[in-house]
Amino acid sequence: MGNPPILLLDVDGVLNSPRRDLPEGWRQGSFNGYRLSWDPGITARLRELHESGRVEIQWLTTWTTDADRLLAEPMGLPRGLKTHARADAAPTGFLGVFGGSSGWWKLTAAKEVAEAEPDRRIVWIDDDLAAQADDTGNWLAAHPHVLVVAPDLHVGLTHEQLDRVEEWLG
Repeated sequence: MGNPPILLLDVDGVLNSPRRDLPEGWRQGSFNGYRLSWDPGITARLRELHESGRVEIQWLTTWTTDADRLLAEPMGLPRGLKTHARADAAPTGFLGVFGGSSGWWKLTAAKEVAEAEPDRRIVWIDDDLAAQADDTGNWLAAHPHVLVVAPDLHVGLTHEQLDRVEEWLG
């Protein structure tokens, strides 16, 4: 069957949603001084997609290796996932997320994944994809084997969006 599709996964605005009132069943934790809130039902579905071999989850987040080191286990995700590092390895902050004049660092990383794995489909889940549409639109149009999911920052990844991912996976 070959290698499964790659799922590029962001944390903030996807797994972590800054909600004032947590929906029932959501969990919270403090990591590196930040308070994160997540839906364990979403992370359980992601873990199942990974463990069943339907996707290979890879981190594409400003949390970089801290996603694996600090967040994976408490959120119920597998440890040891591949992590895509920021090209500039600069300290992260709001402005650092967008990579300045050199373009969005996550788009550069996604392009590198697609070039390194031309025969694999890619699911890219990132809340910033909508804000970065100008940069990403042309590349995505030329790469129909890439499915993008852009959750609302204030809602996070939803079960409906995961249903769409599963349908696309076939």
